[in-house]
Amino acid sequence: MEHDPSPAAAQEVADDWARDEDAAEPMPVDPQHHQSAAPAAEDGEGVADAAPPAAPSEDVSEIQSSLQSLELKTNAAAQDTQEAVEEEKETKRHLNVVFIGHVDAGKSTAGGQILFLSGQVDDRTIQKYEKEAKDKSRESWGWGVVILPLLFVKRMYAITYNLNICRYMAYIMDTNEEERLKGKTVEVGRAHFETETTRFTILDAPGHKSYVPNMISGASQADIGVLVISARKGEFETGYEKGGQTREHVLLAKTLGVSKLIVVINKMDEPTVKWSKERYDEIESKMVPFLRSSGYNVKKDVHFLPISGLLGTNMKTRMDKSICSWWDGPCLFEVLDRIEVPLRDPKGPVRMPIIDKYKDMGTVVMGKIESGTIREGDSLVVMPNKTNVKVIGISLDEHKVRRAGPAENVRVKLSGIEEEDIMAGFVLSSISAPVGAVTEFNAQLQILELLDNAIFTAGYKAVLHIHSVVEECEIVDLIEEIDMKKKKEADPKKKKPKRKPLFVKNGAVVVCRVQVNNLICIENFSDFPQLGRFTLRTEGKYTLH
Repeated sequence: MEHDPSPAAAQEVADDWARDEDAAEPMPVDPQHHQSAAPAAEDGEGVADAAPPAAPSEDVSEIQSSLQSLELKTNAAAQDTQEAVEEEKETKRHLNVVFIGHVDAGKSTAGGQILFLSGQVDDRTIQKYEKEAKDKSRESWGWGVVILPLLFVKRMYAITYNLNICRYMAYIMDTNEEERLKGKTVEVGRAHFETETTRFTILDAPGHKSYVPNMISGASQADIGVLVISARKGEFETGYEKGGQTREHVLLAKTLGVSKLIVVINKMDEPTVKWSKERYDEIESKMVPFLRSSGYNVKKDVHFLPISGLLGTNMKTRMDKSICSWWDGPCLFEVLDRIEVPLRDPKGPVRMPIIDKYKDMGTVVMGKIESGTIREGDSLVVMPNKTNVKVIGISLDEHKVRRAGPAENVRVKLSGIEEEDIMAGFVLSSISAPVGAVTEFNAQLQILELLDNAIFTAGYKAVLHIHSVVEECEIVDLIEEIDMKKKKEADPKKKKPKRKPLFVKNGAVVVCRVQVNNLICIENFSDFPQLGRFTLRTEGKYTLH
């Protein structure tokens, strides 16, 4: 704290300065400067009223340097903290889980319950949607409506309570008016939750047969699948019989690369079931042969367990013996945590099929990174239109990050391209090793079911589904029919010449040439399986690769 000197002390100081000047050798000075400074030296009051001498410039520079150093250290500490948080996130593995199964099996209910049990739904949000439900007169469906929001803004689920009885209400609030009116999941919704070891992205696929193309989109992004089966009398049989979505979803999931499957027998609390071991065993005994014939190794790749998606029983924690005395196995969260992560290549060429795009202070694309790592500042190329772009921002689970690796569902902000120049099915890839873009390619197909026992021959037209591409196609040539039994037994040295068929029927495996109207991005299956699997669809029937 500064103090003003007394007049006497100031006079002494002035006298000392005067004596020093007399003793010193004369120096040339500016006359005007000398005249203006002299009165201040002679007048003691002037000295007393004058401001203290300014700090030397060296001291000011030192202070500024110290402040800059402190600011840099603070920024560095904040940056280190952010990196530590990102590294902690990276230590957790990430899995994409798709919920599949017949319509009304309880897929959305189970997904909503997972979010509720993992703390992704707060009381304020529940109260908000409860009010919305009452405003839309949905409380008449039951007593004391409670809304469980799911899949960020996609949909929410109403659960009503009457004394101690719970009923799941098929009330879906969605940005899509069709879902609101029909009470059916139409689009693939997404949500996120975490356990101690794993970050999960839930993909809620529609179960109705009219929306199977959307289910394909969801399954193509998934690492593992949760097949939801209703244990209620009649509902399992409807989904399992020919034409049911349980069978079709299993075949599609296997074809689209979902190598691990969790089969949850849902609605075990239903009055017609009452946690019956006989009903559980009946469903399992029918599903095992079908899963095996679909290509799954049941012992290694499939896990069965009973749950109640409505009540959350055997989901986050193991259920009590008083509820189900015969079950000694794990709960759903335990099974999810134990599943092995598929192999990924963070150092490979970038491959990110684009599933959606929008404008937000720039062009933002959404998709799942299938290979490589994307970083801020990277220069990439959008295929097949060969547009060079620069990454100016990356968002992961609504949080901004500086990089993202394989299997992550991300939003990437790009410069150098407009939104209208991007379509779903385009692929963000490395400039040095871009993804291939073709209009014709050879493929191996397995014929599952043709319309009215039709034949499969050159000229056959269908709709092609590959990653996020949906494109009309035509079979222009049949190259070879493969006998899978003889292929396993045959000696490679005694290879017979190719037999070119004129047509094939259901169950056949054939190599053919496929032609599309527009350029599409694909890869060899041996190099990038995720970009080499596809499905052909004709009026709801599927021919699988």
